[in-house]
Amino acid sequence: MIVLAKRNLDEAATAWAQGGIVGVFDGDDDSVDSHVRDTQDAGAGLVDEHTARFIAERSAEAVAWLVERGVPFSPDPAGPLGLHLTREGGHTVRRIAHAADATGRAIHQALLAEVARHPNIEVRHPWMAVDLITSRHVRRQERAHCYGVYALDIRNGRVETLPASAVVLASGGVGKVYRYTSNPDTATGDGIAMAWRAGCRVGNMEFIQFHPTCLYHPQDRSFLITEALRGEGAYLRLPDGTRFMTAHDPRAELAPRDITARAIDFEMKKHGIDHVWLDATHLGEDFLKSHFPTIHARCLALGIDIAKRPIPVVPAAHYTCGGVVTDLHGRTDLPGLYAVGETTYTGLHGANRLASNSLLECVVLGQTCAKHILERSACDRPMLPVWDESQVDDGDEQVVISHNWDELRLVMWNYVGIVRTTRRLERALHRIHLLRGEIDEYYANFRVNRDLLELRNLLECAELIVRSALMRHESRGLHFSRDFPDTLPVSFPTVLMREARSARLGDAETLRVWPIGKGS
Repeated sequence: MIVLAKRNLDEAATAWAQGGIVGVFDGDDDSVDSHVRDTQDAGAGLVDEHTARFIAERSAEAVAWLVERGVPFSPDPAGPLGLHLTREGGHTVRRIAHAADATGRAIHQALLAEVARHPNIEVRHPWMAVDLITSRHVRRQERAHCYGVYALDIRNGRVETLPASAVVLASGGVGKVYRYTSNPDTATGDGIAMAWRAGCRVGNMEFIQFHPTCLYHPQDRSFLITEALRGEGAYLRLPDGTRFMTAHDPRAELAPRDITARAIDFEMKKHGIDHVWLDATHLGEDFLKSHFPTIHARCLALGIDIAKRPIPVVPAAHYTCGGVVTDLHGRTDLPGLYAVGETTYTGLHGANRLASNSLLECVVLGQTCAKHILERSACDRPMLPVWDESQVDDGDEQVVISHNWDELRLVMWNYVGIVRTTRRLERALHRIHLLRGEIDEYYANFRVNRDLLELRNLLECAELIVRSALMRHESRGLHFSRDFPDTLPVSFPTVLMREARSARLGDAETLRVWPIGKGS
């Protein structure tokens, strides 16, 4: 097995996750039904109940599996499995297993150590997939299938042909399409874009979760202030010290992320301010150091003692609730191609992800995906064509890529952000089409590099986000439109098909369906 990583192995969304992972340990306070209800409430009516129940039922087992592999979760002798459970926004009870405030890093390091010890796993970095090799690349292959990938060795600039009996996309979301994001630089939608170009369906791309509290500081614009801090009692305040969340939702600071992010956005625009304050000073220095050591240390390094003064925070693009349509085994529409994690749309997150469901989805469906691949029959692989660079030259003006990258992220932030209008979306789509024309021409004439490939994928994903948003004539979950402020009594996921693609605004067909293989 070969694992490709385009940057350092610690530059991944999993390693950056702070909050925790859901563990539903049936008892007096919690149950699978309760977790499913919380997931559905956060998902604003678009959660697939079967998917939510399937994953919730396996959550305790997933946490136990991680414990067996050495993940150092925060302990509590009185807790299930001896673990301390915390609570986050949208959850009605404490059910979040965590490793202080760096859960993702703890999981990432433990599993990476397992990978390093495994004799049959080869990790290549920095390498980046360019595109999937499918039936259209292979002559006399009428049956749709994925046969491998073209991959760029970033160090020497060569593209190699990597045949595979199965390809798994686990490349994360599209946060870098926005100017402000809590995501690492790897979040450029590579897997979503490749699957879309290969003919797979993509669903619910209009639902981009903006985390309410990203650190607002000129030296660090990507540092996330975990939701667990609010779960433990921190307050959101205006510059004059006034709490404002009570005016927006009865759950106050424990409201789901979409409501909290819109409330902050509203207050910022109302008062003409660049950020709000997250006040945890009343929790005490000892508590903050022991429960949130990463946040305490990082803020202190930037001159902010969170035990003595509030933290300046602003919403930032955080999680992609849509993605490549898959079933509960990670199967996509293209045989031989699988996808797991934030790259996918499984129906779990609906119109808004419930906190700490993401790591759970990765573990549970990562296991079912691996099991399915091991049990399936391998297909015959035809001879695959090599990458052809005979008609291209070295890039002459890298500034074209950097300029278009900056313009795309600014357009998406201004026109396709927390609050949207039809006119803004139309303007964004027009600019995306112009930028795509320039980048497609560049891609056709010059040798590829990581920046070019990432921008090409971001442009693909940006168009999918805007087109999906234009097709949703209501406000629901993470998608809020001033032109359609009401929530429809009945709604469905937005699922796009490649064959329906059209350059003309509004001509693309929208298929309202559930993920493939529902119930399988």
